[in-house]
Amino acid sequence: MISKPETIPINRFIAIDLHKEYVFIGGMNHHLQWTLRPRRVQMTRFRDWAHKNLKPGDAVVLETTGNVWDIYDIVAPLVSKTVVAHAGKVRQIAEARVKTDKEDVKRLITVLIGNIVPEVWVPPMHVRELRSLISFRWRVGKQITMSKNRLHSVVQRFNLQPPDGNLLADKNLSWWDQQELSDLTRFQVQHDLHIVAFLEAAKKSKT
Repeated sequence: MISKPETIPINRFIAIDLHKEYVFIGGMNHHLQWTLRPRRVQMTRFRDWAHKNLKPGDAVVLETTGNVWDIYDIVAPLVSKTVVAHAGKVRQIAEARVKTDKEDVKRLITVLIGNIVPEVWVPPMHVRELRSLISFRWRVGKQITMSKNRLHSVVQRFNLQPPDGNLLADKNLSWWDQQELSDLTRFQVQHDLHIVAFLEAAKKSKT
């Protein structure tokens, strides 16, 4: 029978406050004494920093932000425990009067030590990729709609007589070239026509 390895006790509680270009990190022990002085680490350096400074026996908490899963994937294999906190609920538990990076880190560490982190589910990679694809398709659809709306507004603004059928159908593309428009408006029209054609084709190819 293979014995299970002993559980490594948590000796350090670390919070990582994520920003667009950097993370702000600090760590404390059970007595709320700083064992890892708060510091700023640039995103470009974070992977190297994490491998050099994080270790088994660390518990790490992160808040939900746009790039939280990228940081989670770096941190989780290096430490004993990694939790992702619901940002809004953390603020309800321990609202800080002074809004600074250091106070944010201390607030996160406090709820981590108290074992009252309002955790969110950590989706596996295939779920994250599916969500990313859905989000991408939504953004593509939104951009197509914006371009179509601009094209229809040109027709209305200049009181143009549109052709029969779908204004943006291939058979009607030559109609746009026949309209008397300023150079700037024509440039904008051609740009939006290109966006619609390109993104519609890309969308169909991934369906």
